[in-house]
Amino acid sequence: MLFNSYLFVFVFFPICLLGYYGLRRVRRPRAARVFLTAMSLWFYGYFNLSYLLIMVCSIGVNFGFHRLLSKADVKEGKAGGQETAGSSMPFRRAVMMLAVACNLGVLFYFKYFDFFLSTVNTAFGASFALRGILLPLGISFFTFQQISFVVDTYRGEVKNCPLDAYALFVSFFPQLIAGPIVNHAEMLPQFEKIGEKRPDWEWVAGGFVLFVLGLAKKVLLADTFGAGVDYGYGNIAALGRFDAVLVILFYALQLYFDFSGYCDMAVGLGRMLGIEIPENFRSPYKAVNIVDFWKRWHITLNRFFTKYVYIPLGGNRRGEGRMYLNLLVVFFLSGLWHGAGFHFLVWGMMHGLLYVATRFWQKRVKPLFGGVSGSGGHGGDSQKTTSGLGHKIVTVLSQIATFLYVSVAWVYFRAADIGQANRLLAAAIWGETKKLSQGLADCFRVDEFWYVLKVLHLDSLPVSPYLLMFAILAAGLYFSMVGKNAAERTARLKYRAGGAAVIAVLMVWCILSFSGVSTFLYFNF
Repeated sequence: MLFNSYLFVFVFFPICLLGYYGLRRVRRPRAARVFLTAMSLWFYGYFNLSYLLIMVCSIGVNFGFHRLLSKADVKEGKAGGQETAGSSMPFRRAVMMLAVACNLGVLFYFKYFDFFLSTVNTAFGASFALRGILLPLGISFFTFQQISFVVDTYRGEVKNCPLDAYALFVSFFPQLIAGPIVNHAEMLPQFEKIGEKRPDWEWVAGGFVLFVLGLAKKVLLADTFGAGVDYGYGNIAALGRFDAVLVILFYALQLYFDFSGYCDMAVGLGRMLGIEIPENFRSPYKAVNIVDFWKRWHITLNRFFTKYVYIPLGGNRRGEGRMYLNLLVVFFLSGLWHGAGFHFLVWGMMHGLLYVATRFWQKRVKPLFGGVSGSGGHGGDSQKTTSGLGHKIVTVLSQIATFLYVSVAWVYFRAADIGQANRLLAAAIWGETKKLSQGLADCFRVDEFWYVLKVLHLDSLPVSPYLLMFAILAAGLYFSMVGKNAAERTARLKYRAGGAAVIAVLMVWCILSFSGVSTFLYFNF
């Protein structure tokens, strides 16, 4: 089921709200948790009942591992996170490793098995038949979430958890399909406290506003850019140089508004249910370097790899060279996690290599210039002002350079293969300089905006087909690189008639546009 669908907005979520708050009102917190779990399973199973069977089995098996580790913990006399002399550490480690192996094995089968067979066929001239395995939605997300839970149980960070709380932790519908990847410490305590205090209706209202803003990102911006992206990737041979550059920018903005919009909706839905879901985006296109970018983009995935891959590999504790190697391993796995294809690995390593180079610059080169300062000495306020202006210029240029690099890397993320990505980049660099494609511009001929052009008598101008395209591009760049993000706008929410009218118009506009929307991009990963 999609957030941006009539069924979700008019049937599913109203039922969810009424049932959930009704059970809370009669002081049935456990029943409320079970009800949320049942609604979440309906939400997931709506796509495909076989998906639901896979997820339910995954929940059952991983809960069994959790209970086995919890019982072993008690029997072995583990206390305070330290093993006693009589404990059997090898047994517990074996259970944890088996659990991780089972989860990764299921993920490998559904997501990577065909890719593996295809690679073997190409490398060795074999002829293994591909299975055409259907990828269950969200399997990468709920698999990583359960791996973290089992590992944390092994580490003693999670005590015995009841089945109803665990099932809701895995299946909670706002973040089930496309994240964020939540952990037990931030969700289980909230589930356990359901019904302990009265609903904060101001918080609920803020959640609704955040949901609408996320919905607008997806429906009004991401899908509009997506039409241009689909046209561009489907007609690479016909694209001129400027067309290709625009297609690259369009996809960078489509992916941002699609994924961040989904996460805003997830957080908003959670707040309407009294549950706080962690932030997953913090204006990533405002980043001034690639290190800053990964502190802002897909924050929970970065957190997962840091805790469960980078630190166990040694982090930065085994020397600088080992640290850089560990970082490259993390970005290699990040590329692989996003998709089964060599183009995803290229994308991951493009980020990894620049990340390592940036860390080297910050650690080794930048300190050499530490004594150079634009302030101090003589010059007073004038010199400080110049220094401040120079810093702002450098910041803006760094932000633009980071955005452009990330946008180029996204080409490998979006393309069907490395060859298609290379053809688009070649068109952007060496392509023919010619008039912008009329077909590309027509993708942005949104009826609502085109009507505005007619009212202003601009529809007859020779450049009118391109006005909307550049206006929407400018709006996308502003909202993603300059303006306040949805969380910031919601945090400073003022309950006034004007703001309420804007939210109402956005909501109605989005609902009227549901018939032309697409699924979320991250459903594929």
